[in-house]
Amino acid sequence: MTNRQILQAMSGLMAGMFVAILAGTVVSNALPRIIADLGASQSSYTWVVTAELLAMTATVPLWGKLSDLYNKKLLLQLSLCMFVVGSLLAGFSHGVELLIFSRVVQGIGAGGLTALAQVVMASVIPPRRLGKYAGIFGAVFAVGTVAGPLVGGVLVDTSWLGWRWCFFIGVPFALLAIVLLQRTLHLPTVRREVKIDYAGALLIVTGVCALLIWVTLAGNQFDWASWQTAVLTIGGVLLLVAAVFVEARTPEPVIPLGIFRNRTVSLTTVASLLVGVAMFGGTVFLSQYFQVSLGKSPTVAGLMSLPMILGLLVSSTVAGQIISKTGKWKKYLVAGAVVMTVGLGLLSTIDAETHFALLSLFMAVLGVGVGMLMQNLVLAAQNDVPAAELGAATSVLSFFRSMGGTIGTSVLGAILANRVADEMAKGLKESGIAGAAGGGSGGESGVPDMTTLPAPMRSIVEHAYGVATADLFLIATPFALLALIAVVFLKEKPLKTTSGMERLAEESAGTAGDDGPAGVADPARPGKAASTADSGPAAPVG
Repeated sequence: MTNRQILQAMSGLMAGMFVAILAGTVVSNALPRIIADLGASQSSYTWVVTAELLAMTATVPLWGKLSDLYNKKLLLQLSLCMFVVGSLLAGFSHGVELLIFSRVVQGIGAGGLTALAQVVMASVIPPRRLGKYAGIFGAVFAVGTVAGPLVGGVLVDTSWLGWRWCFFIGVPFALLAIVLLQRTLHLPTVRREVKIDYAGALLIVTGVCALLIWVTLAGNQFDWASWQTAVLTIGGVLLLVAAVFVEARTPEPVIPLGIFRNRTVSLTTVASLLVGVAMFGGTVFLSQYFQVSLGKSPTVAGLMSLPMILGLLVSSTVAGQIISKTGKWKKYLVAGAVVMTVGLGLLSTIDAETHFALLSLFMAVLGVGVGMLMQNLVLAAQNDVPAAELGAATSVLSFFRSMGGTIGTSVLGAILANRVADEMAKGLKESGIAGAAGGGSGGESGVPDMTTLPAPMRSIVEHAYGVATADLFLIATPFALLALIAVVFLKEKPLKTTSGMERLAEESAGTAGDDGPAGVADPARPGKAASTADSGPAAPVG
């Protein structure tokens, strides 16, 4: 495909990704106002974020596997329809329970967009050229992430619109993406006999959900050492063990276990999980810090996130272009992990008095690291698996990154709530007004409306949220360091120059393209790859 044809085919993908990004970012600045308006608690704040991540995490492997079996364009359009339904439900919510449910529906749709967009890219673009287009997607990511908080802040601050339009605004973009995909994306459907692994899918989803629900609720709704903890953890582990047995024996597993014999896939999976914990867990509460601790409006809070997004935009675009030109990728992953770790460490020093110039520098450093690291982990894995397993490998990375984000958001959200409660109690006691906190503790205390608080109380709340937010970044830093260790052990392999669809056709015909599928090169046949356990068996195609 020519550059123009690829860009035309990607227009619908970029619109779909923009919708998925907008869904998360446009709500971020509105959440403090939404939670206050609905009279919900700090734990509800965390749940509104976590519900979408949990649903996305649990369903990404299913979307990825379905993409290996069915028409990718149709699945993308279906996921966009799910997103539209979830957005409408969220916009009409009058209670936090319906809002959380609607976020689950949005998460299912976002899971499809997250997995399928990258699968389709790998299907039509060779890995050697993918870095350049991944940079374009990085630009879309940056624009959506910049525009989201700004638009969300303006909507919340505009009296005749309000926070409900934060959910409605994504609907036209989703409908546009459906139309663009229909007109521009043309992928052949490989017809073959398939058997859906319903048992494996059910076991994976229920097992993961049990563990994530435990992580989310423990410490808030019940103690860490309790019968609820025992039921959820033991039940979740048993379900996942059963899933492993099922996946090892079914002809069409949701997650082919053989791909984990590939060193690149295993290490990028571990790194993606750790990046999810560090990045999502550390940054999801930044908007709350801007509004509560620094006393900014939602619109200003959106502007304050610009340094991190610009850092991400520049680094992802520049790194993508250089990788496509040179074919070398490992040093950018290592550099990204180092810079991300430094950025999180710097952000662990913030408080309610931190100057915005210094805060901007810290956020820009974090953005540069994430931009070099996150998308290129997927590129490294896609380059090293058989074309028939592109969907499974891509969705596995997205799955573990989302799971890391869900775990990070849940655990760090609980830590934030408890630390805020402790700091507020300490501040109230020192000021001589103990007992005026207003009821509740930990995650059950309400998110304060800063505009209604008297000056002494506002100072205590600002300090509490500043200290608690810094603690979150301090806790996230070791996870970024572990991601760096995983990336260091990756073995750099040349990027292939054939697309996923071309490799799929060659593999189905029993040949290997110019670079061959993933595996160790056969010295007896230059350019061909020997069959090894390193890449895992390719699923039968044709």
